[in-house]
Amino acid sequence: MKVPIVKMTVNASGAAVAARQGDVVVIVDVIDMSTTLEAAMDAGACAVFGAAPDGAAPPVAINPAAIGLLAGQVALEKGTGVVLVAEPRVGTDEERLGRVSGVVGGLARAGAEIAAVLPNIGAETTKLYDMQNHVVIAATATGGVAYDAAVNAGSPAVLTGTVARTLRQKGAAPARTAAVRAIQKARALGTGITVVAASSNSLEDVLAAEYITRTIIEEYLS
Repeated sequence: MKVPIVKMTVNASGAAVAARQGDVVVIVDVIDMSTTLEAAMDAGACAVFGAAPDGAAPPVAINPAAIGLLAGQVALEKGTGVVLVAEPRVGTDEERLGRVSGVVGGLARAGAEIAAVLPNIGAETTKLYDMQNHVVIAATATGGVAYDAAVNAGSPAVLTGTVARTLRQKGAAPARTAAVRAIQKARALGTGITVVAASSNSLEDVLAAEYITRTIIEEYLS
C-alpha cells in the first residue's frame, strides 16, 4: 500500500504550516494536554478539542473563541455539556475560568453549558468527573495553542496523540491508537499527516512525536 507523506514538526508555527499544506495534524503534548484528551476519549467523551488560553502569543494566528464556539455547537448538536480543562493544575475553578475567557466566550455564544472545570493533569483528570458523552476542551499552553493554530490555519482535521499510559491503555497502545486514528482520517480525506511536538523545548514531546510518526509509517506498511 502506498504510504502518504508523513512528516513531523514542532511548535504552533509548525502546526500552522502543516495545516496550510492541507495535512491532518496530530498534536503531541504528553504532559499533559494530549494525554488528558486521550484519557477523555477512553472515558467516553464524544468529542475533544484544544484551544489557547488567554495571553498566548505564538507567532501564528489563534482564535480560542472560535474553538469555543465550534465545541459548543457540537455539544448542542449532541445534547450534552462541555468539560473545560484548564490551568493552573493546583487552583480554583474561578482561577482556571479566568485564564480562558476567550473559550468561555465562544461557548456562551453557542449557548453551551459548562458541565465541569478541571485541571490539566493527564489521565488522572478523568477521575475527577464522568466525561461519558461530553465534549471536552483542553485550553492549555503549548498543546492547546498548537491545536488552536492548526485549526485557525485551516487543517482539514486536527487530532491529538500521546505515548503516556491512560486508565485503559498502556505500553505501546496509546501511540498505536493515535497512529490508527490519524491514518483513518487521512485516508478518508485523502491527505498527508503531520505530527507536531507541541513544544520544541520539551524532550518528551519531541521523542513522543518521533515515536508516533514511526508508528504511523509502520501501521501503513503492516
